[in-house]
Amino acid sequence: MGYNNIPSTKIMKGVDIMRRSQVNAVIREAKEVFERHCWILPPNPVWDVTDFGLGDFEKIGLTLVNLSEQPEYCEKIMYIKKGQVTPTHYHAVKKEDIICRWGVLAIEISSDQDTIRLQINGEYQELPTNKPILLSAGERITIPQGVRHSFWADSDYVIAGEVSTANDDERDNFFDNPNIGRFTQIIEDEPPLIKLVSDK
Repeated sequence: MGYNNIPSTKIMKGVDIMRRSQVNAVIREAKEVFERHCWILPPNPVWDVTDFGLGDFEKIGLTLVNLSEQPEYCEKIMYIKKGQVTPTHYHAVKKEDIICRWGVLAIEISSDQDTIRLQINGEYQELPTNKPILLSAGERITIPQGVRHSFWADSDYVIAGEVSTANDDERDNFFDNPNIGRFTQIIEDEPPLIKLVSDK
């Protein structure tokens, strides 16, 4: 299920557009899921809906809400649909905890080594690389700078959290796939329900 198993025919440069109506529908769906599980968003949250510039949101996509962005730290909540992968990437500056808030979250650490020593729930463990690590609700993994990772929902959907050092989505996401763009181009076929972080 990991990013490396997505058929190469789906990774096409230039197929990088979502419709505003699709973005609006995704936001409505995510809001309903958050409300169902009593995750109350703060006033005027900053939304981020991306297909990573690959044009196949149902397979390679993510919905995020930036709850707090400060010079020293950031907090996000994410809605991950079944079948969606956030593709393999790393951060040069940001260190993060990725937390499963509801469902079962699969995370894959990519490395040339067979194992890697990382913290799960605050305790260091030798974890396997290049295969899924499953986190149940309440569990977290700490991912230091430079560690390549991808993640997806192993349940029908996942609500995931992220707590990190300072966030810079424009300059601190380094993807294995050179065709990926962090933000999505949008065809304006209806008015925006909510302005995205990528909207100029």
